[in-house]
Amino acid sequence: MTKLYFIAIYPPQSIIDEVRVFKADLALHYNNSKALKNEAHITLFPPFSRELELENDILAAFEKIDTNIPPFEIILNGFDGFPNKENPVLYIKPEISDPLKDLFHRVKQQFKFGKYSFNPHMTIGYRNLTFDNYLKAMENYKDKEYKTKFLVDKISLLRHEGNWIQIAEKKLTGN
Repeated sequence: MTKLYFIAIYPPQSIIDEVRVFKADLALHYNNSKALKNEAHITLFPPFSRELELENDILAAFEKIDTNIPPFEIILNGFDGFPNKENPVLYIKPEISDPLKDLFHRVKQQFKFGKYSFNPHMTIGYRNLTFDNYLKAMENYKDKEYKTKFLVDKISLLRHEGNWIQIAEKKLTGN
């Protein structure tokens, strides 16, 4: 049986709750209910499929990620989007930092398959968001203020079981 997996940074519950308000707004005003299905996160390695029998290999690779780096802050600051005609995405922008890029490269050392460019974002609208509704939402969100920060002190490995469940986490252990 094939399963989907991905690696992410999750903010604290208080920020997940704040982001859910934006997702609910997109569902209500821009017909974008699909974004409500996932909790707010920043993807470090995008969803990939593997046979469930290979999960131990995935867990072993996840454990090998070098997380000997100090915990660091991520600042979320404003909104932006990917204006793809077929699959537009509206998101909250994290400020790019050297520790965030370093963490991505450490993940990529263990998960080398697939072509993946790192463009960190916290999605609030996607999937069933039409391009017209994306444009309307962007008009509303482009100048909206939202700024917060949180401490990244761990990363999560998730498996899709109808919804995403965490199957492993790894703490950042540097000083």
